Amino acid sequence: MDLRITHTTRYDYDQPVGYALQRLRLRPPSNGMQTVQDWTVTVTGGVIELTCADHHGNVMDLVNTTRGSSDLVITASGTVTTHDKAGVLGKVYGAAPLWHFEQASPLTEPSRGIRTLAKPLKVSTNLLADLHTLSATILSAVPYATGQTYMETTAEEALAGAVGVCQDHAHIMIATARVAGLPARYVSGYLMMDDRVDQDASHAWAEVHLPTLGWVGFDVSNGISPDTRYVRLAVGRDARDAAPVQGLRMGPGDESLIVTLQVQQ
Repeated sequence: MDLRITHTTRYDYDQPVGYALQRLRLRPPSNGMQTVQDWTVTVTGGVIELTCADHHGNVMDLVNTTRGSSDLVITASGTVTTHDKAGVLGKVYGAAPLWHFEQASPLTEPSRGIRTLAKPLKVSTNLLADLHTLSATILSAVPYATGQTYMETTAEEALAGAVGVCQDHAHIMIATARVAGLPARYVSGYLMMDDRVDQDASHAWAEVHLPTLGWVGFDVSNGISPDTRYVRLAVGRDARDAAPVQGLRMGPGDESLIVTLQVQQ
């Protein structure tokens, strides 16, 4: 399936910017699940100072906002051909070793509830089936709802609060798999919705490494493994590592953020 994506992030500042730096992970890779046909990242109100690979293998752009600017607009767009692999990326590895993805991170520290969720995995004779069962269990315990959690909500907090979005679901899945001794990681990307073209946020899901299959994806929020409607952007131990856009700004004043996204065939 050919998916056409346009993702725009706009910052408006109420005072001229003294210094602001953005870290972008907005360039999807080609792999067994997708082939990038064309892709561009453009910036207005700033300049791309450096493009490089981070320690997870994600392509990263560093954007320096032009001093004195009142706004910054970042647009990533292009066409990606997706291939249905039933969510199985396979035994694809980068510089980060598997044990790196077995370690808890600040957003995926396990709680007593997460350790309880992990018990069936520890004695599993069919990990793939039991991971799908875990995914359904998480969604039942933490129904999808927006506006109740935020970027720094941990897996423990989302599980205790019994509400969350795709980021929270992925963090709970990752934390649980790691308690069971399975490498797990966070994936940021895009999802083509069946009922809309315009969206207000990118998507996220979890990947767990199985000895027989390699990396397998689980979208807890939608109860499936990624198919041809999904485009991968970046991976990491949690959302901080794989965030499409991260930034810092020095100086007085407030800023507003508007994100627009279109994903369509």
